[in-house]
Order: sequence, then C-alpha cells, then structure tokens
Amino acid sequence: MIQIPNNSRSQEFQDIVGIKFQLYNSLFFSLPFNRIEKTGILLSLFLNDCEEGYQARKSPVEIIENFFRRQSANATEAENIDLLFRFVQYAERQVVLFDALEDAGFAEVNDTQGAGTLKHLESSVIQRGKIEELTQKLKDFSVRLVLTAHPTQFYPGSVLGIINDLTTAIAENNVADINTFLQQLGRTPFFKKQKPTPFDEAVSLIWYLENVFYTAAGNIVSELKNFVQTDSVPIRMGFWSGGDRDGNPFVTVETTLNTAEALRSAILRAYYRDVRALKRRLTFAGVETELAELEQKLYANVFTPQSSDILTKNEILAALNEIKTTLLTRHAGLFVHLVNALIDKINLFGVFFASLDIRQESSAHGDVLAHIAQQTDALPKNYADLSDAEKIKALIAVEKGIDPEVLTDDLAKDTLQTIAAVKIIQEKNGAEGCERYIISQCQTALNALEVYGLFLLGGWRAEEISVDIVPLFETITDLQNARKVMSELYETPVYREHLSRRNDIQPIMLGFSDGTKDGGYLMANWSIYKAKNELTELARDFGVKVVFFDGRGGPPARGGGKTHKFYSSMGAEIANHEVQLTVQGQTVSSNFGTVDAAQYNIEQLLHSGLYTHIFAAKKHTFAPGEEKLLEELADESYQAYDKLKNHPLFLDYLSHASPLKFYAETNIGSRPARRGTTKKLELKDLRAIPFVGAWSQLKQNVPGYYGVGAAFEKIDAEGKIEAVKHLYQQNAFFKALMDNCEMAMQKCFFPLTFFQAEHPVYGEIWREIYDEYELTKKYLLEISGKTELMSDYPVEQQSIEMRERIVLPLTTIQQYALTRVRESEENNLPPEHKNAYEKLVMRCSFGIINAGRNSA
Repeated sequence: MIQIPNNSRSQEFQDIVGIKFQLYNSLFFSLPFNRIEKTGILLSLFLNDCEEGYQARKSPVEIIENFFRRQSANATEAENIDLLFRFVQYAERQVVLFDALEDAGFAEVNDTQGAGTLKHLESSVIQRGKIEELTQKLKDFSVRLVLTAHPTQFYPGSVLGIINDLTTAIAENNVADINTFLQQLGRTPFFKKQKPTPFDEAVSLIWYLENVFYTAAGNIVSELKNFVQTDSVPIRMGFWSGGDRDGNPFVTVETTLNTAEALRSAILRAYYRDVRALKRRLTFAGVETELAELEQKLYANVFTPQSSDILTKNEILAALNEIKTTLLTRHAGLFVHLVNALIDKINLFGVFFASLDIRQESSAHGDVLAHIAQQTDALPKNYADLSDAEKIKALIAVEKGIDPEVLTDDLAKDTLQTIAAVKIIQEKNGAEGCERYIISQCQTALNALEVYGLFLLGGWRAEEISVDIVPLFETITDLQNARKVMSELYETPVYREHLSRRNDIQPIMLGFSDGTKDGGYLMANWSIYKAKNELTELARDFGVKVVFFDGRGGPPARGGGKTHKFYSSMGAEIANHEVQLTVQGQTVSSNFGTVDAAQYNIEQLLHSGLYTHIFAAKKHTFAPGEEKLLEELADESYQAYDKLKNHPLFLDYLSHASPLKFYAETNIGSRPARRGTTKKLELKDLRAIPFVGAWSQLKQNVPGYYGVGAAFEKIDAEGKIEAVKHLYQQNAFFKALMDNCEMAMQKCFFPLTFFQAEHPVYGEIWREIYDEYELTKKYLLEISGKTELMSDYPVEQQSIEMRERIVLPLTTIQQYALTRVRESEENNLPPEHKNAYEKLVMRCSFGIINAGRNSA
C-alpha cells in the first residue's frame, strides 16, 4: 500500500481547501447584505488590525477603538455596533464556506484506502492469510454510534441543508450553484429565536440517519460481506434525542413515543425509496409482482400507518429473500447484488433505524420511588428512610405494577408511563428499538436496582424485562467506586438472573465530560482506563461479558479528538467486544456530515478493533513500569487542576471573562445549561458543554491540558523526564492522549486576553492559566521532539490555523462586547446599548463554535 507523505497531504489541503476558499470568498461581495462590498473590505482591514494589534499586546477594546477612529471617525456608537454586527454576519458565513470546502474535499485530502480503512484491512488480511481470524472476530465485535443532541451545534437545520447543497456544488465545481447557495445563505438567519423542542432535535438527527448513515453504514456492511462470509452486523446506530431525560424536563413520554415513531417512519421511507429503485431493474417475471406488493406495504406503513398492519423486519426480509431466490434460480442472479445490499441494510437498521436509549439521573429515580411509596401500597410508607439494603429488598419484592394515573407527581407519573412505553416501542419497532435504560450519576448498586424496581412497578414481570440496565460513571470518585458498585450488583441474585436473561452481557457507560470537569484532562482519562481495567477483570470473575459505552464529546476535553487511536491502543486486559460511543451535537455534522466522512470515520473505528485484534493484539496496554509512571503523572496533574478548580475565583473568572452566562440564551438546545436551581453558580451544577465551550470561546481551553505541564515539571525534577519521552515514543495510549492535548492547545490564543493579566481581581488566575499553558507546551515539544504543536498532523494543523484566522475578528468583537457589558453593569451606566452588546456576544458565539468544529 503506497502511503502519501504528510507534506503531500498538506499541499493537497492547500490546493483543495485553502486556495478555493480565497477564490470563492470573493463571491461574498455579491451576497445580499447591507453595503456588502464595504463590509468585506472593512472586515479584511479589521482582521489585519487584529493580527497586528495582538502582536503589540493591545486589548480587544484598543484594537476596535483604533479601528473606529480610522475607519468611521464620525460614526455614532449605534452605527459602529451595526458595523460589528455586519462583520459577524459576514464572518459566520465564511465559516460555512470553509466547512463546505472541507467536506467537499474530504475524500481527496484523506487517504480513503490507507491505514485505518476497510481497504487497508482487507489487503492486510489477504496478504497474511487471516480471513478466518477476521470472520471469527466479526462474530464478537461491532461499532455502535449513539447520536445525541447535546447542544454544541449552532447551525439551524436550514443552514445545515445549505451546507449540504453547497458541499455538493463545490465537489462538482458548479460555480453558478455555489453563487446561488451563498446568496441563499446570506438571506437565511443563523439565530434561533426559540429553543428547539426535544422532538425538533430528534428530527434534525434523523436527517443524518436518512441522508448519511443509511448509505455510509450500508456501504461498509455490504463491502465486508462481499469480502467475508458472515451473518454478523458490525455496525449499530443508537439515539438519545427524545429519550434522554437527564436534566431535561421537556422530554416526556409523548416525546419518546413520537421519536420512536419518527425513527420507524424514516427507515421505512428509506426502504421504500430503495424498493422503488429496485423496480427499475427487477422487471422480470416472478419478481415484479412480489416487489410491487412489498412497495405497497411499505407505502402504507409510511403514509397511512394508522390504517395498516404493522410491517415487521422479518416480513420485509422474507419478501426480499424470496425475490433473491427467484433471481438466482430463474434469472442467472442478475441484479442480485442490489437485493443483497438492501437485505444488509434491513439487518443493520431493522424497523427501528437507531435504538432509542432512555436516560435519567439517579436522584430522580429516588424521588419517584419515594412518591410512589407515599401514594400507593406498592412500597413501604417509610421507604425514603430505609437503608440501601432495605430499599433493595423492597424493590425486588414488588409483585405487580401500579397505574401511573393514581400518582399526583408529574415526574413519577411520566417515569412509569415511559417504562410502559418501552414495551410499546419494542412491540412496534422490534426489541432493539428501545433496549437500554441509562442511569447517570450512578453511585451505588441501589441506583441500578431502583431502575429494576421501577420496571416491576411499571407492569413488567421480572422474566420479561428485555432491557439492559446501564450504570453511568463520570466523576473521578464515581469511577474509583465503579468496581464496588458492580461487584454488589453481580452478587445480587435477582440482578444476576436478569443478566442471565440478557445473555450475560452488562453494558457500562463511562463519561468523559464530567470526569474532565471534575478531575482535569489527564486524571479523567487515566481514571477511565483504570475503571475499564478493573471492571473487565471483575466481569470475567463473575462470568459476565462487559461492554463499555463511552460518553464522548467533540473536543479532547470531553473525550473527543482521535478516538479510534485510543481504542486501537488497548491491550487484552480491557474488554473489546464492541466500540460504543456517543456522537454529540456538532460532532455529527463535522465528523459524519457527509457520506464520505461518515464512512471513513466509521471504518477507522471498525479498524481499531478488528485490525488490532488480528494483527497487533497486545496482552497489556502498558509495559512494566509504564502504568506506574502514568499514575504519577495523573496524580500530579490532578493536584494542579484541583488547586485551580478550588480557587475561590475560578467560576467567577470564567463567568467574568467568557460568554458562559449567555449560553442559555443562544437557543441551541432544549436542555437547560445547568442542573441546579440555586442562584449561586456551582461547578457540580454546571454542565460540561457550557463549561468546556466557555473556555473554548475564551481561547484558553483549560479542560484540555491544565495540569499536564505541572505533572511533567514534577517528574522532570525527579529525573524521570527521559522515561516520559520513552513512554511517548512507545505507548500508543499515551501518544494518543498527548496528541489530543496538543489539539486542544492549538486552538488556544492567549493574546486575546492578555489585558486580563493586570486585572486587579482576576489577573492572578489568568496568569496561572497562561503559565500552565506555556509550561505544558514546553514539555510537550520536548518529549515529542517537535518544534511546533501538531506538526505531525499537518492537515489538521492547517485547518485549525485557517479557521482560527477566520474567527479572530469574532473573538475580538466578543471580548469587546463583553467588556462593554461589564462596564454597563459595574458603573450602572444607562442600558442604551447594553442589549445590543449582549446580542453581539451571543452572535459571535455562533461563528466561534462552528469554526472550531468540536470545541464544546
């Protein structure tokens, strides 16, 4: 396999994306903005002022005021604010153009037949005679991508549609269409006046299932089945929107049922389109009538579902297999590959499309059960005062369900109705349509058994509970206690019997976002590795097959980055039956927004488990001594991060310097930005997305590196830095960890906030953060032997640099507007323009986050 050198990839990126961006950018002069020509020229001048100003250590206020003095000396404040809004409007559409260019050039810039792809895997398998090993591993391995609507996506659906069309036009070099779509973009609002409902979010994600994942995953499965004989389904899709109740009071049983129905309708629509396409080819005697009948059944189920018999997966497969047999026996197998491709998709997606997970926070279950105890005789009246052991005894003794209508608490009623809805969904969409209940902030065995008890109270018999109970461990403490919790569960006879009925498979979810927020970057990742190690060992002792489900966000600070490298680095001490992970918010559009990108990234995840097992299986992730060294690094890193986190001004500084308090007003998601209702902002209540996103917009990205430099410095002082260099060169897990750390740092830009260094209140904490950034950068370059961050990933490095340059005016305007808002509040100035500056802060967020792709 010929590998294209990095510098060639870099030049390709420049030719395909960089130069085209400059060319197509000129089309913006014809966009339907007010005084567009002048705006474009002035924005170019303003960008130059920003770059020169930051080199001279000027503040955003100084840069903008100097610009106003030169370019609009006679303008009023209102006119200057209007100009800044036009800059934002212009720049955020430049971001869209850059996104579309990258998406259009994806297949050319990335080696779609190189390392990490199916072509590479197949070539290696053939060359080394490993087809049987691949076939066996496929029986025990799959990738499950779970789409969530966590609010990191600022593009409304209308803009995403334009991006999709613009990407196609760019790929076809259709300048006329490009110009038309850019004009459409100019007239399309980016700002959402109302929050989306959870069902709105579900519909947006279903668009990706229909238009991207259906084709991409279908292509992969068909290619694999053409290569090896297997009945296994190596890809599964999951879904949270409409089922994720954690902290979202707007998700109800009605939302869940409507989402399940929308998923079913979407996949049947896709099958209907494919069957209609098949009819154009299968015009032969013996198949034409059968295909027409299948088409009619699909049509009825999609367009008149209330008056039609429910069409099942087995019925569709039976019809297609009969057609396939006829083609093989009577028509020399003509076009049978088309039928096989559809059969593969039906085995992949069933009539559920993506399995809808239910998720709720553990304390909500405790409140629901306490209410049930007070309102009914199903549980002891003093249930809330019982010990954990006594509560478990009461829960597993439940003999019959209760009517939700007798409950007066809305949460309790909805919880039981949702548990009843799971059965309805399974009956219509198949058992896989809704088969997992996830418990966030799961801290005890009781938290898991509360869900078991709720299913009994919801009318399920113990032997009928066809749902996996999935504990979610996130904070450092919860990860450290995970083994104890699971050991108690496995030792509980009733739960062990439930697992036996679930084929002795125990899914466990591990969350990166809150772990990083709680313990810092290095400690969170290390704690998750240790938890996986311990939980794998424990499961094997109990004869259970543990499957890990990773709650990953887009950026490294939330478990994102090059995730496939983490999976491929794991040794045999970590269970590797499946790769399961969340694909959150903006990551859906940035990593899986086109068929090419989705297919490539899914293949990378498949390759990480298949190739490693067949060719590079390791007994252990770490060689002797390496684990102890990483433990030391994690501990030192945690101490540094914990000190910063407990600084009395930590959250005050973030709220002061960043757009944190404006997150809830951006209307990008249905879920509130924080859990608690107290006025004082507490870190435990602050969700990871606004936490990480605020640091990202501030261009300091603290959760992505803070404490790493301090850990290296301590190890260096102990004379062990050479051991760290060896670890970086030899250990794939640690290398991936540091690569992602570099990515987070590459998106930092401290000159933006240099002016905070002398702030009378926050100057000290700003300097602490900056010093840690510089220290981490120094040591990363030393241990890697590089001269600049991410130099071994030149395409990604270029992409980040170009994106950061596009949004430099936006970050500058945002900091300027934040300063003006603070001045209005601190000096009790008339609020004449305060509202406008607050809107500027929010509008800048759109372009900054979107340009960062996976920065929240």
